[in-house]
Amino acid sequence: MSDLYDTDIVEWSERQAALLRQRAAGLLVNDDALDWPNIAEEIESVGNEQVHAVRSLLMRALEHDLKCEAWPLSRDVPHWRTEARRFRIEAADRFTPAMRQKIDLAKLYDRARRLLPDVIDDTPPLPVPPACPVTLDELLAEPEQG
Repeated sequence: MSDLYDTDIVEWSERQAALLRQRAAGLLVNDDALDWPNIAEEIESVGNEQVHAVRSLLMRALEHDLKCEAWPLSRDVPHWRTEARRFRIEAADRFTPAMRQKIDLAKLYDRARRLLPDVIDDTPPLPVPPACPVTLDELLAEPEQG
């Protein structure tokens, strides 16, 4: 079964899910047919992917917020604000309490700062704060329209 995991993850997952459902229903299933090591790895990866998605959304929100601060006169500010709100809302929708310890906001903020371009509309950026000016809770709070 492990070979199938490496060659056709879709077929592997369908077979493993069917076997697990049978077992959960109380039916006898040959334990050798269950690929326990890869099942455990896949279950763990589901959580890791959710954390990764929230981190990515938060970093994108920070990036757009920083653009608004660095280029406050740009014609793109309304778009950046809208995008930052959207990313925050999506992050908040996916966020769970267990993720809190896995999100390093200072690291995300630093990465977002490094993503800022050197110029926009032939204008260099205004200075932005060297450290993240918001907390995780503030970032995940319902954003204000504006």
